[in-house]
Amino acid sequence: MPSTSEELTQRSYYAETAGNYDEMHLSPDDEHYVSLSYISAFVRQLGVRTVLDVGCGTGRAAAYFRENNTEITIHGVEPVPELLDACVKKRLSKNYLVRGSGLELPFRSNSFDAVLECGVLHHVQEPERVVSEMMRVARKAVFLSDSNIFGQGRPAMRLLKLMLYKAGLWRLVKLLQTGGTGYTISQGDGLAYSYSVYFQHDCLNQWAHRVLTIPVRGAGCGFASWSPLLSADTVLLCGIRG
Repeated sequence: MPSTSEELTQRSYYAETAGNYDEMHLSPDDEHYVSLSYISAFVRQLGVRTVLDVGCGTGRAAAYFRENNTEITIHGVEPVPELLDACVKKRLSKNYLVRGSGLELPFRSNSFDAVLECGVLHHVQEPERVVSEMMRVARKAVFLSDSNIFGQGRPAMRLLKLMLYKAGLWRLVKLLQTGGTGYTISQGDGLAYSYSVYFQHDCLNQWAHRVLTIPVRGAGCGFASWSPLLSADTVLLCGIRG
């Protein structure tokens, strides 16, 4: 499948920043490590033995599970060869790393007990396709740790964004704000779309027997924490089968 100009732009960003990606983006208590701590507990409870990390980057999840879930074999798929090289430098086995796209995962259906992504979907033009592929190759669980636009900004703006989305106007608003591209480009995050992991809640709910929503950053405490939809800027969606 030929790459779009957006995909090429994003891959170029990661190729250029692969050498210092961890220093730029990772910290021990960041939101995706919080998600991994929850996922670690879930996979242990579910008896998971094989995990696929979609958009594995420099191998954050693989390194985490290697330390905390030694019973698990984790595979990674990543389209950027420079990031895969960074995985190997962390002594992650080449045998479990595949160059490929989340839009068309190079695996048979039901290949893994669990499939996860951390911060990938807001960089993808068609996140629903990636999630569909994740559900196709997963047997027991799918975990989505990603951004939530409805929990970002001032309270009134959060509600306005939700209303625009419900009215079917959010995409038009973002196209106008970005000069027709629908995305922004920054040194800190590369090419990114205005995204909420809640966009994928309904399709995940159709696949899973139950879906759990866990705020992993920004929910705070008190009344605001009652609704992570409007209070958490990053959310972990857990789709569990069985």
